[in-house]
Amino acid sequence: MSIEDPADPRVDDYVALTDVALRRRREPADGLFIAEGERVIDRALRAGYRPRSVLVSPARLTAVPPDLPAGVPIYVAGPEVLAAITGFEVHRGALASMCRRPPLPAADLLAAARRLLVCEDIVSHTNLGAIFRSAAGLGMDAVLLSPRCADPLYRRCVRVSMGEVFAVPYARLDPWPDALRQLRDAGFGLLALTPAADAEDLGTFAAHVGGLARVALLLGSEGPGLSAVAQAAASARVRIPMAHGVDSLNVAATAAIACYLLGRR
Repeated sequence: MSIEDPADPRVDDYVALTDVALRRRREPADGLFIAEGERVIDRALRAGYRPRSVLVSPARLTAVPPDLPAGVPIYVAGPEVLAAITGFEVHRGALASMCRRPPLPAADLLAAARRLLVCEDIVSHTNLGAIFRSAAGLGMDAVLLSPRCADPLYRRCVRVSMGEVFAVPYARLDPWPDALRQLRDAGFGLLALTPAADAEDLGTFAAHVGGLARVALLLGSEGPGLSAVAQAAASARVRIPMAHGVDSLNVAATAAIACYLLGRR
């Protein structure tokens, strides 16, 4: 179906994709998220997410998955109309509006997981997407998020993760930080990642972590880092030693190293 008018209500799901505040309010409320690019759309479908519609440029019609369920509308719009609808040049040429699933209870993840990442107030979609990619590739079972963390299904987060947000189960921990007690009650050792000089060397700690059957890594936001109350709830405080006077790594890089040392492979 051809779309000539950016105001066509049939493509309302795709309006103003660069307006972060608007999309953060609208997408969860409407039960949708946007998958961008052929690979991400395919991963969302393979993960069992149900598509609402697909929006593509004429040159990218071949990017529409051949196994798209019957009855899902495919809208075709030229580059200028696509840009007017979405607010940016859609270089990947293909977008899909997908249905969200009901949120998972944190208790369900705690029952099955042995290795967890716990994110406190990570509001950068880029960092959160990279964290999910590391969690998937380096053997973490699930990700738990404080209430203020970014939405893992926001378009940029999904794209940076290369669709791995669909592979790693996640849930919100609320109230924060009191809900961390649930992890301790479930038998998890809580490791707070911090650049503080008095924290234990993560590499040394990881060499002896075999005694901990269940481990949760706590990560704080870029800048402030992990809060004092979250650190106080941890079983141990660990750090990645730095060289050349560098004080710390980006939180996504920190997560990758920690997952490599402590994940299940």
